[in-house]
Amino acid sequence: MKAYWVCIYEKIIDTEKLKEYALKAKPAIEKFYGKFLVRGGKNRTNDGIDSPRIVVVEFHDYNSALRCYDSKEYQEAHDILKGHAIRHHQIVEGN
Repeated sequence: MKAYWVCIYEKIIDTEKLKEYALKAKPAIEKFYGKFLVRGGKNRTNDGIDSPRIVVVEFHDYNSALRCYDSKEYQEAHDILKGHAIRHHQIVEGN
């Protein structure tokens, strides 16, 4: 069963750091066969926080999604965002 990273940004403090993160995160995600389904674009908040950015990444399975997030390569990218963005990141299994 496929799995997804769902990342909802609450606040982006430094857009340059977000770009730096994205450049480093993309190859790490692709290494684990992650496929970007949503990267920004138009969105409308119906309930909850108003988000400036939403990202959804599809993986072949839940364990691949976990391995990617926990990988050294992705964690190096993740560290770039510390103090520069507030986001909610979840890994969820789905169809």
